[in-house]
Amino acid sequence: MDFQFLLDGFAEGLQAMTWLEAIAVFFGIASVFYSMREHIWVYPTGIVSTLIYVWICLEYKLYADMGINAYYFSMSIYGWYVWTHPKENQSVLPVTWLKPKGWLIAGLIFLASYGILSFVLSNFTDSDVPYWDSFTTSSAFVGMWLMAKKKVENWIMWIITDLVSVPLYFYKGLILTSFQFLFFTILAILGLLAWIKSARNYAQA
Repeated sequence: MDFQFLLDGFAEGLQAMTWLEAIAVFFGIASVFYSMREHIWVYPTGIVSTLIYVWICLEYKLYADMGINAYYFSMSIYGWYVWTHPKENQSVLPVTWLKPKGWLIAGLIFLASYGILSFVLSNFTDSDVPYWDSFTTSSAFVGMWLMAKKKVENWIMWIITDLVSVPLYFYKGLILTSFQFLFFTILAILGLLAWIKSARNYAQA
């Protein structure tokens, strides 16, 4: 894939872009930007983006991704509450690492959601990418849960989700959204580095 191909794809995405997709992309990028900085605005901006993507995914038959955006909305409400209500001895909810129990729960969430989604999409919908769609949705399920808990590992799950979403949305013709996920991948890597530093500072405090 050469650079000119990427430029052509981006130009094609801009031409095909609807105003609704543009708004969703803008607020989606803003949400990731605020997440990197542990800023509470990650949630209100994310809520706007996810609500729009519920509608877009329905139109493009990305049913699992439609469900994950609805899940994002509910988890954004939960995360907003958790981030603004730290423990009594804490001024803010700190960034921390997952413990073994957390890894077990995360693994169970992924396996259970993937099994259920792939079965439902392949047997009860007209989705043409049931397993692909289920994978990105399941990894994002875990990522959103970990972000609400302010765990460093949430960024690892987002990197995986974003990398797989790039070709998925490109294949579905949502070129600009595909490029958004490519940009998200870069931001997620930067977010991972920033949260590793934050977790280390908290552990040394």
